[in-house]
Amino acid sequence: MIAAILSSCNDSKKAGLKPVEVDQSTIGLQIERLASDEFLGRKPFTEGETITVNYLKDEFEKLGLVPGNGESYFQEVPMVEITGIPSENMVISGENGNINLKVLTDFVATTNKPDTSVSLQNSELVFAGYGIVAPEYGWNDYEGIEWKGKTAVVLINDPGFKSGDSTLFKGNEMTYYGRWTYKYEEAARQGADGLIIIHDTEPAAYGWNVIESGWSGARLTIESDMPLLNVESWISGESAEKMFDVSSMKGQDYKALARNKDFKPIPLELNVSVGITNTIKRDVSKNVVAMIPGTERKDEYIIYSAHWDHFGVGKAIEGDSIYNGAVDNASGTASLLAIAEAFKKSEPTERSIVFIAVTGEEQGLLGSAYYAEHPIFSPEKTVANINMDAIDSPGRMKDLTITGYGHSEMDEYAKEAAEKQGRYVIPDPEAEKGYFFRSDHFNFAKIGIPALYAAGSYEGFDHSIEEIKAYNDNYRMHKYHQPSDEYDPATTKLSGIQADLQLLFEVGLKLSNEDYFPKWYEGSEFKAARK
Repeated sequence: MIAAILSSCNDSKKAGLKPVEVDQSTIGLQIERLASDEFLGRKPFTEGETITVNYLKDEFEKLGLVPGNGESYFQEVPMVEITGIPSENMVISGENGNINLKVLTDFVATTNKPDTSVSLQNSELVFAGYGIVAPEYGWNDYEGIEWKGKTAVVLINDPGFKSGDSTLFKGNEMTYYGRWTYKYEEAARQGADGLIIIHDTEPAAYGWNVIESGWSGARLTIESDMPLLNVESWISGESAEKMFDVSSMKGQDYKALARNKDFKPIPLELNVSVGITNTIKRDVSKNVVAMIPGTERKDEYIIYSAHWDHFGVGKAIEGDSIYNGAVDNASGTASLLAIAEAFKKSEPTERSIVFIAVTGEEQGLLGSAYYAEHPIFSPEKTVANINMDAIDSPGRMKDLTITGYGHSEMDEYAKEAAEKQGRYVIPDPEAEKGYFFRSDHFNFAKIGIPALYAAGSYEGFDHSIEEIKAYNDNYRMHKYHQPSDEYDPATTKLSGIQADLQLLFEVGLKLSNEDYFPKWYEGSEFKAARK
């Protein structure tokens, strides 16, 4: 039925025109420039931000795009920068022994409270399973405890992960309940003083090195009236084993207990002490917004998004302290410019095309979250969001992997475009890693805008499934969120990126010249927001 809808609704004069090609050289040149040391790792609130947002504004202007926020290319995003220095040790104490955990090596501790100091002082530790309250699943890991003055200890991901039971939550596919952001939010709602997440590489989908670099130094947040924890923490898996070994749960399989639907929180008969001294800075970061106005339905919008930020200058690894973020996400930001260039070379479109380079993604999708709360363009009139984040491959891909497949009719638009390239569509084969909740399309979906987040990542025309997996694993292990994520024109294969961008461009081009609004499928949690 959807195929008939797509074909019948597109009665535009432009339907038969062959689209222009997204320029591969533009992609390469823009990634190389944005990932250069000149941009200082593109961290918000730094000189790197000023250089980045002004560069993007100038590039959009050169292409002939108009300001997207009234007369400005910028949407100001007020944030709080909290530079926290944790105590050298997290002390876990009890009758059976004390444990001193070392900062960064064994634990990280942060806060979103804009106070000069926060702490946990002999806070009672309680194991709260996965830290989930999900009435639709009949699940409450916090039930029966008064949480004021206590610190919850929880597992990452959700009970369905590796359970072998497809009816337990969503089976291996991570729900939002599995994300670290949710776990901190829920613990704060419950009134806890702190939360400790136990790190485990497989269900977290990244190693301790990512925790070490991503949860240290200055962090950004948007001030709100939501409840906040004093301390948000992670501990390593090895540290967790030591903790349980001196707790009331010594010898018990805490992971198996947490997966039981009848689980109730268990006091560990341990206390935790840790402090954080903060330097507070309030400032304004920027989303960069540019637009190509439509000719006939200019008050209807297709939004392309990508985040411009990375981690700036930080802890040196092998002598390099600039976190250039070539793949994550100079590739996506360059994609915005390359696709904007393609639209400018095309015939004018009936709907308006918007390009938003958002800030603060690496700090918790902050720029897109702010946009979702303060949309420039009416969500009801926004047709779709097409998001680009970490687009990379060793060459042209046979697949188009859709993260969040099965949520909306955007799947069908993508499938049609993929088939034109001789490619096939698959759902994310690593849905357990929760990528749907880890990039900016998620905030557009939360306000009801159908979103497409897709790229080739499974099987290449010239590389096997095994080779592609090894390529992706190598990136995650050795480059993701590290200074080594740099652009090398001699080894980077742009053909796969170009094919993906051509596909995303053609999806947007089709949407921009028809009067149909893609719909959410029944069963998607985002359908109600669209209504």
